[in-house]
Amino acid sequence: MLNYCLRRLLVGFGMLVALSLLIFILLRLAPGDPIDAYINPNVAMSQEEMAAVRTRLGLDRPLPVQYAAWLASALKGDLGFSLQRNGETVLGLIADRIGPTLLLMGAGLVIAIVLGIATGIIGAVRRNSPLDLGLSVWAFFGISSPAFLTALVGLYVFSVMLRWAPAGGMLTPGAPFSLGDLLSHLVLPALLLSIGHTALIMRYMRSSLLEVLNQDYVRTARAKGVTEFWVIVKHAVRNALLPVVTLIGSTIGIAVGGAIFLESVFNWPGMGLLLVNAVETRDYPVIMGATLIVGACVIIVNLLTDVVYAAVDPRIQVA
Repeated sequence: MLNYCLRRLLVGFGMLVALSLLIFILLRLAPGDPIDAYINPNVAMSQEEMAAVRTRLGLDRPLPVQYAAWLASALKGDLGFSLQRNGETVLGLIADRIGPTLLLMGAGLVIAIVLGIATGIIGAVRRNSPLDLGLSVWAFFGISSPAFLTALVGLYVFSVMLRWAPAGGMLTPGAPFSLGDLLSHLVLPALLLSIGHTALIMRYMRSSLLEVLNQDYVRTARAKGVTEFWVIVKHAVRNALLPVVTLIGSTIGIAVGGAIFLESVFNWPGMGLLLVNAVETRDYPVIMGATLIVGACVIIVNLLTDVVYAAVDPRIQVA
């Protein structure tokens, strides 16, 4: 297991380098001159002054040299400074924003896992019943609804029309911190983030459990007089969870994309909002650093998913 984890981490490191190179190339291919992000448009500058700024920032060097210099600094833990935030360090900005993002994503995924597994079990046990059909219709709309549409509709219905939840932010401005205030701001975006993931998990859980319920060992347990509740909970659900565990790990990357939309719509002070603002202002160091950290988190989560998969099913041998 240790050798497997070390190999996966090594492969993950290579993927991070490739990701950072791809983002670097895309930023350089974007329209406009990178120097525009480093100067004040309201201050007139001569060509000589702009050339001096370009030289000071290293933008006059070949692109491979620029990327190599950034990568060398990143390997030392230095992701540079923000161009639009008075020289704040990129690591400092990420450290301030990663907590709210993890809170939002964690709450959304917990809701999705609990509801998805529970509704999947209900759908399999009550197959073809009106309840199962209703859950299937709901799952269809949940899977087919894009994150930005879900966020906008949810904000309008529950915050603007019904006024059941705050319209944005993580805390009420000017109010002292309280857990209740935090939860009131968290519930709606977390529920909206969980909709698509809940539907996916439900469909996978239902399909997997239906397949398991037809296995010989399940029929044997019923023949021995084991109650239906324990047949499902003890014998069927654990084996049916195997593909669901893999699905949960693979949805982390999708959840990052959904969080970006939700944080923008709800003005949630997390990594997604930081990244969107950085793209709008062409804050290249923040874009590079935030993308690198998000990619590292996704790779680590996928590794943990494989480890959990092996723990759930002892028959799995990692190599």
